[in-house]
Amino acid sequence: MSKKMVAIVGRPNVGKSTLFNTLAGERLAIVKDTPGVTRDRIYADVEWLNWKFTLVDTGGIDTEAEDIIMRSMREQAEIAIETADVIIFVTDVRSGVTANDIQVADMLRKSHKNVVLCVNKVDNYEKFEPYVYEFYNLGIGDPYPVSASGKQGLGDLLEKVVEGFGEDTGEEYDEDIPRVAVIGKPNTGKSSIINRLLGSDRLIVSDIAGTTRDAIDTRVKHNGTEYVFIDTAGLRRKSKIKDEIERFSIIRTVAAVERCDIAILVIDASEGITEQDAKIAGIAHERGKGMIIVVNKWDLIEKDTNTMNHMTKDIRKRLAYMPYAEMLYVSALTGQRLNKLYDLIDMVYGYCAHRIQTGVLNEILTEAVAENEPPNDKGRRLRLFYMTQVSVKPPTFVLFVNDKELAHFSYIRYIENKLREAFLFRGTPIRILLRERNDK
Repeated sequence: MSKKMVAIVGRPNVGKSTLFNTLAGERLAIVKDTPGVTRDRIYADVEWLNWKFTLVDTGGIDTEAEDIIMRSMREQAEIAIETADVIIFVTDVRSGVTANDIQVADMLRKSHKNVVLCVNKVDNYEKFEPYVYEFYNLGIGDPYPVSASGKQGLGDLLEKVVEGFGEDTGEEYDEDIPRVAVIGKPNTGKSSIINRLLGSDRLIVSDIAGTTRDAIDTRVKHNGTEYVFIDTAGLRRKSKIKDEIERFSIIRTVAAVERCDIAILVIDASEGITEQDAKIAGIAHERGKGMIIVVNKWDLIEKDTNTMNHMTKDIRKRLAYMPYAEMLYVSALTGQRLNKLYDLIDMVYGYCAHRIQTGVLNEILTEAVAENEPPNDKGRRLRLFYMTQVSVKPPTFVLFVNDKELAHFSYIRYIENKLREAFLFRGTPIRILLRERNDK
């Protein structure tokens, strides 16, 4: 089942970011009593009862503002609405139904999405109950009174949210078919790369609309192997501000990465690695996806013998948290090296799904401890008992120790490097979970 997405929308200064932070359990969004403070969508993974979903915070929707920043915030919110499975429409009981609320409600009705009406700042239900009924006038459905700051009424609100998820009608793919998302900033050549990969010489098996997403999943067969490409290319809105265009790509990326096994990050060689590229790569890294970095438009670069080395070092330095990522320099325009991409996908997918027997793992662990003794603190030494693999995509291992507090991250990184020396794991992150031996 694909992870659902829930967008929090509403006019400025109704408490959207406070609600987001409360549901996310962390202070992730800037909260300030000034309209327009939250200018970027911020997302967080949320778990409630048996449901896991991605929560998206948005800038306020001011339908009348012509200010450039407010207009771009409105466009960001519209993209979040398009991408979401369920929308939480936040209003303010203290200001009542405003003309802006009515216009936002009209926008949400046209989206044909499941909308949950949240009436915020109801800190005293007995006092504000009569005012809550006013929000029926929006024609969105039952209003759910909450106090985001006081953490009141959230259970009923979330129950209504997950009720809107319904059944997952998305296409179920065979577990052995690699699902590949092509991600990156707009205008880096993602569309051209996908068109080359899915060219007329390929056998297109079927085109499948993504679950409540705008992305198109294309199932293709190449040299007898099937793949599913999750296309995020072209899913953008025009804007006069380049920075705003780049921000629009984030929510699309989250939706695509949730459903892929391998992410192909496309970088524009003429620009080099940018901060936005690093943010987009981080989304895939956090979610444990295989990673291939494709530097496109390589044909446009004036080169000498060290050009590729310099750019590779720059990219590796900026993406130091993912040294495992594979890299390929291509030109979608000329087709240069693109024929190698399928082989790279096959290799990375193999490592993402690789399993290692427990006995072999513990031989590696024993050798690692013999070469470099575990750290100690105040006379107590970290003891490593044994390791076992518990899942794939990404390869995930449980390491049993005597005391997790003694396990310094640098030593765990050392163990990870030993695993990579023995089994390579090219293109995929590795996760090592610590458990104390007496843990149940």
